Amino acid sequence: MEQPAFEAARLTIRLGALVKNYRTLRRMAAPAAVAGVVKADGYGTGAEAAAKALAAAGCDTFFVARVEEGVRIRPVAPRARIFVLDGAQVDSIPALITHNLTPVLNSLSEAAAWSAAAALARTSFDAAIHIDTGMSRLGLPVSELATLATEANTRLAHLRIVLVMSHLACADDPASPMNRLQLGRFRESLAMLPPAPASFASTGGVMLGKDYAFDLVRPGIGLYGGNPQGGDSPFAVVARLTGSIVQLRHVEPGETVGYGASFATRRRSTLATVALGYADGLMRSLGNRGFGAIDGHPAAIAGRVSMDLTTLDVTDVPAALLQVGTPVEFFGDTISLEQIAEAAGTANYEILTGIAPRVPRYYEAA
Repeated sequence: MEQPAFEAARLTIRLGALVKNYRTLRRMAAPAAVAGVVKADGYGTGAEAAAKALAAAGCDTFFVARVEEGVRIRPVAPRARIFVLDGAQVDSIPALITHNLTPVLNSLSEAAAWSAAAALARTSFDAAIHIDTGMSRLGLPVSELATLATEANTRLAHLRIVLVMSHLACADDPASPMNRLQLGRFRESLAMLPPAPASFASTGGVMLGKDYAFDLVRPGIGLYGGNPQGGDSPFAVVARLTGSIVQLRHVEPGETVGYGASFATRRRSTLATVALGYADGLMRSLGNRGFGAIDGHPAAIAGRVSMDLTTLDVTDVPAALLQVGTPVEFFGDTISLEQIAEAAGTANYEILTGIAPRVPRYYEAA
């Protein structure tokens, strides 16, 4: 992408760090295989770029949420298996077939629809089965699992089950008893069904240890540099969000800042207004709570985050670093995804996936 004369904001994505995290997860999960989760536009980094980099590094399996996400990455991963977590909704079946996408079946009705489509095509289709072990979200509940177990030959006619999976509810908390409870339920479920490769762990599950890895893990946030469990992160920084200073001013004590006059200076202060706001994905809840960083120097957000602008108190930042056009980091090398998420009162997932399309993405190979 050609750089404009003045760049309001940018999201820099380090594809080399993405690949490094993939390799780290391979070591952590070995001997299990590692799939790449590239749903939500590759967690906001760009699904095609992420999938292409991962495929070049040897990743041959991907997970997406929506059929259209699978269609989007198919050209850059032509030989990969692409699982669609939303399953085999009737209206999506033609696209699943056309683009060679593998649905994750979440109910007996989806299994019936996918089996009927295979029968109509006079062939067999690949599929995954999702078992609900405690999320009460997608996946076969206990009653449907029991039916499938006793009627597998008819319910799964014309289908090749290439994966059985479930999803951990509390993998971000290693001490949660839900982890062991769900692990036991998943093992019981596997024993009820015909043998097939199994998948249980996303990034948090990988960090819980080998018991949760099974045959295939499917990390998402860890690939993109996020740490679901907190503490020291084993993952490299992939994404860096910056906005440029558009104005600097000096104000006297008692001056208010922004909508609602929710911040008032207590000393003679230097304020920097940055071209980044909630329309770009910088969460409004960061007002008077979050911070940015200029060349490694933190600066608190002063007042509310507005639609296109955010003001920082940069009084303690060296004056030599302050000028119009200087980039201010909101997450990246100085401020982690976890730090900005804590300040915003949310999760690192929401921070990363919430960056708006109007913020241009720039890719670095290293």
